[in-house]
Amino acid sequence: AEAWELALEMKTAPSALCLSRQNLPILRRDHLVENLSAKGAYILRETDGPRHVTLFATGSEVSLAVEAAEHLAAKGVKVAVVSVPCFELFAEQSADYRARILGEVPRIGIEAGLRQGFESLLRPQDGFIGMTSFGASAPADDLYRAFGITVDAIVAEAQARLQISKLQ
Repeated sequence: AEAWELALEMKTAPSALCLSRQNLPILRRDHLVENLSAKGAYILRETDGPRHVTLFATGSEVSLAVEAAEHLAAKGVKVAVVSVPCFELFAEQSADYRARILGEVPRIGIEAGLRQGFESLLRPQDGFIGMTSFGASAPADDLYRAFGITVDAIVAEAQARLQISKLQ
């Protein structure tokens, strides 16, 4: 609903809504309070106290990030999840807002596609769970398993990034 609102209001740039055929969970019910998608990226799940890792995801991958964050939290890892509906709108936000969303801890981008666009969020030492090729077609669960876009892969990447950051 927020993306639809933004597309209808946009007068100076093109808009595209990329929809999913998957049965996805509703992760937010506060959309009537403020259109957080208008900021391009927003914290969907924050931690109590300082973060250990931040997961960034777009679209259908956000639910995987939330599930991975819950698995990691059960192991004592404090994980924030950031939903990124629009890289371009996020780039237009203030430096303070962007810094608050990005944080300083290890970051992991999650995308059932290429890394393109995540360069603005991820540093060289950060991780990415996604594809390096294009053109596969199958049910989403089958593709996610085939390309390693799974909760287990996200958890493993987060643990690896935490180990690397401890060594530095």
